[in-house]
Amino acid sequence: MTSREGSLHRRLGLTDSVVIGLGSMIGAGIFAALAPAAAAAGPWLLLALAVAAGLAYCNATSSARLAALYPVSGGTYVYGRERLGEFWGYLAGWGFVVGKTASCAAMALTVGGYAWPEQAKAVAVGTVAVVTAINYLGVQKSALATRIIVTVTLAVLAVVAVVCFVGKHGGAAALGDSIGVRGVLEAAGLLFFAFAGYARIATLGEEVRDPSRTIPRAITIALGLTLAVYALVAVAVLTVLGSAGLAEVTDPLARAVTAAGAPQLAPLVRVGAVIAATGSLMALVLGTSRTTLAMARDRHLPGALAAVHPRFGVPHRAELAVGLIVAVVAATFDIRAAIGFSSFAVLVYYLIANISAATLTVAENRPARAIPILGALGCVIVGVSLPPSSVLAGIGVLAVGAVIYAVHGFVRMRR
Repeated sequence: MTSREGSLHRRLGLTDSVVIGLGSMIGAGIFAALAPAAAAAGPWLLLALAVAAGLAYCNATSSARLAALYPVSGGTYVYGRERLGEFWGYLAGWGFVVGKTASCAAMALTVGGYAWPEQAKAVAVGTVAVVTAINYLGVQKSALATRIIVTVTLAVLAVVAVVCFVGKHGGAAALGDSIGVRGVLEAAGLLFFAFAGYARIATLGEEVRDPSRTIPRAITIALGLTLAVYALVAVAVLTVLGSAGLAEVTDPLARAVTAAGAPQLAPLVRVGAVIAATGSLMALVLGTSRTTLAMARDRHLPGALAAVHPRFGVPHRAELAVGLIVAVVAATFDIRAAIGFSSFAVLVYYLIANISAATLTVAENRPARAIPILGALGCVIVGVSLPPSSVLAGIGVLAVGAVIYAVHGFVRMRR
């Protein structure tokens, strides 16, 4: 399929779009966010999961309506710019890029932690290099690889659920009941990190066929399937480990099958974790590079990053730049810090998405009034409930982005 110069190729159908969304969410949620969320919410983990899912639904609905109206690369960077003004679009794009860079690093570190704990950072950097090379070769190859990864991951999760439900349950223990509302909201914020993958579908809007129909359907299907998987696996693991056991480990699914009486399956689960996190990393890098492309087209990032490869039809310079930055972050920070920071930055991104959706008219197929309002309020409440270090770091990075925008505007005005 050909396209005008500088444009991406519309090659993705409904199935590939759903698979990319699943690949972004399932690996992140089960293998990275479940344990720290249990530490925050204790016996209320499932309630936190429900809160995160409700917030994700509001955000997904707002994003889907906006993506159908603006089917180009960039996601809320484009929606905020078109509906609220250039600065708000820029702030959304900045929050997305820095937040998802942290998400990519968290996924790379998950691969390293399961594959070779003693050399986790080195493995993480190598994984980023491989994923960047795959994405460089074209979005269709990325979608095919993600489809395979999602299939393997779901099979492994099915094994975990069955073993946990039919195995031993005597070691399960709950954390104390003193956990309050803030703990539940903090856990919801950490779990929201796991649901945010549906944004990959919207940011790929310029590469989706029939976007006004495909994007809303793909987002809804991917989110619903992911919630079902999360709930099933969370209940299964809690049945074996309890919230106390889940909160203490970094490899909960492998520990769960061992505690359930099937230690021989732990290596299989570890392989599944590596595959799932790799799939999530692949889709995350894919979406982050597309927002980088959109911001570079508008000169909010270096214009050289707006180049599209003449053969592969991908933003190859943006892909390489994102991959390099992710590798540096993965070599420097730990996974829990990456998750907290990413959640805050991405919640700001969706706050702007919900406010943008609230400006839609009936003719523009706006969602029910309550959805963007609840989504915006939820983003604020859950965001400020995250660990203080994550909130302060997120505010600081967003402030840096605002300063860069102001300086850039001043220089343009002087010219």
